[in-house]
Amino acid sequence: MRLDGVGKRYGLREPWIVRDVAADVAAGQLIRLEGPNGTGKSTLLRVIAGITTPSAGRVTGRPHTGYVPERFPGGLAFSARDYLMHLGRIHGLRGPAVTVAVDEWLDRLGATDYAGSPLRTLSKGMCQKVAIAQALLSKPDLLVLDEAWTGLDQAARGALDAAVGERVAAGGTVMFVDHHQARLAGQVSQRWVLGKGRVRMLAGAGQASASPAHSTSAGGLVLIELAGLDPESAAQLTGLAGVVEVRAVPGAARAGARLLLVSEAASDGLLHQLLGWDGVHVVGVGPASPGRPA
Repeated sequence: MRLDGVGKRYGLREPWIVRDVAADVAAGQLIRLEGPNGTGKSTLLRVIAGITTPSAGRVTGRPHTGYVPERFPGGLAFSARDYLMHLGRIHGLRGPAVTVAVDEWLDRLGATDYAGSPLRTLSKGMCQKVAIAQALLSKPDLLVLDEAWTGLDQAARGALDAAVGERVAAGGTVMFVDHHQARLAGQVSQRWVLGKGRVRMLAGAGQASASPAHSTSAGGLVLIELAGLDPESAAQLTGLAGVVEVRAVPGAARAGARLLLVSEAASDGLLHQLLGWDGVHVVGVGPASPGRPA
């Protein structure tokens, strides 16, 4: 898939939400879109998914696509199963294949018991499971996820993480936005950072296999002390690019405190990433040395 000078604005006299986005999106990539609220992440995802027409430029070579919107229209009269059966047919599934796919994803996401319930009676979290299921039914070659993990229980989050891995392993491309900065950390191939209508494209940790993520060949090591980590965030630390070692803070009684030993070359980018994590505080940063615990 290729983006050629893609831009979007809502009216000729309105400001550009995003503009001049040019990229070749290779198969088998996991791409995270980042940036503060209002920088155009959802807008760009809708253009990439084909939901919205760009105001400038074009998207070519778009493969079969599954899309999970930021807000799912849960007030529909369909039951969850009828809705998924209908969407499965729209996605090209026929005969028994529709039923098999619907049953699989209802089960994997923990929604089977609510399959016969009207969507308008379901909780936000359960509607989110239906939204994810419809996007995955036909095993799309491009999966676009806009805050798809929001509102899910832990088991469903794990199921979605696994589904993302399956699509990438099968040669598909997944592009996503998520407010939790640790989401799929260590697996991301590329990061698209949005700001002031522009997109900067940076390598992710998932592209570091050719030169190991834990390499310290640039020379020095940096010690970073963190506080406020929840268990999920703490578990993601070892997968971040540049992290050599993670330890509990010696003698610290407070929960969620960790010491990171990281390569100096990766420290700036890692700090920028960590500062975006909800509730996480960078307590201190300094050179690692024999006189400092690591």
